Amino acid sequence: MDENTRYQVLRNDEEQYSLWPADIEVPAGWQTVGKEGTEAECTAYVDEVWTDMRPRSLRERMANTES
Repeated sequence: MDENTRYQVLRNDEEQYSLWPADIEVPAGWQTVGKEGTEAECTAYVDEVWTDMRPRSLRERMANTES
């Protein structure tokens, strides 16, 4: 992998994250979160913010059954 490649962090409606090359159009269903950098920088950011890997819909469903 090219160490000079710039990445951006994307998030989908289920609040799942992905790294995406910054020079490629963002795919449908994903939005940028404002973080761009090297693969290592973006991975560190995702590791910090994505603390619950369950999709949003599952987290909500589980929260409703606990009530």
